[in-house]
Amino acid sequence: MKPTTFWKNFQLGEELSISGVFIYNGMRRFHEMQNLNHTEEVFEFLYNLSVGFERLLKIAVVLLEHNDGIKQEELEKSLITHNHLELLRRLKKHVTINLNTPHNDLLSLLGTFYKSLRYDRFSLSSVYDSNKEMGAICDILSKHLKTDIQHGNTIFGTKNEDKYRKFIRKTVLTISRTIFEVVKEQAMALNIYTYELRSGSKAETVFLREVNISDEDILWKELLVFFMNTKTTSGYLEFLREITPLDFDPALVDEYLDCFQSDTAKAMVMDELEHHYQELEETGKRFELMNIVGAHNVSFDYPDDEE
Repeated sequence: MKPTTFWKNFQLGEELSISGVFIYNGMRRFHEMQNLNHTEEVFEFLYNLSVGFERLLKIAVVLLEHNDGIKQEELEKSLITHNHLELLRRLKKHVTINLNTPHNDLLSLLGTFYKSLRYDRFSLSSVYDSNKEMGAICDILSKHLKTDIQHGNTIFGTKNEDKYRKFIRKTVLTISRTIFEVVKEQAMALNIYTYELRSGSKAETVFLREVNISDEDILWKELLVFFMNTKTTSGYLEFLREITPLDFDPALVDEYLDCFQSDTAKAMVMDELEHHYQELEETGKRFELMNIVGAHNVSFDYPDDEE
């Protein structure tokens, strides 16, 4: 296999998986956001999406533009860019891409964010407008959902509503699937397998399974209900039932449940967890028990299991 073929087949295949990871993480970050006023959360959302789409677009550019007659160094230098729309224009020279105004607006924002907005707070002028990322997101949502989002004007912040989540999901997935199809079709034309994805990976979830974070939230809720109510037993379930629970506050059930779906919520409850562990007489043994839960290659002997 020629080095260039190996490069496009395997190295870019790895890049495809990486791009899917960033896109998935960006979608999940937006889904978890309770409001749009926390700068670090908005930054994380935009950063993940901008990196994910940039890498995805560059994979497609290489597959479409590279050939044995091209100057390798010039192609590689041309990829040193963070302009998402320019990369998209390069693709359109070779294939038809049906992306509309919402998709182009989001890609334009991501390019602007990665090139300049992410560095704004290192500038003294940022004291006059420190929330440009949040404003840009709200502007896109207002424009395409035909609603007036007054960001930054209330003490409670701007609530992240389900209709915002649905719009972002739909827009992101349309861009993802569209560019992935370009990658897949060109790879197949070149008789290489750049488009193949590991089963169960975040990339597969984005490009092939059309991820819906809300459905993933349903999964953990259904599993929780199962564990609480199942009358059947096994060695593993008996092990879990024999662990003495910590004295969490039943009045805070809603906050505890939020820990399953939000990193921010977990951070809020960690202080209470640390307090409970300080009250334990044998913290080490408790850690040993918790490390067993969910560990791979752990088996529990139980009579019914053998039957």
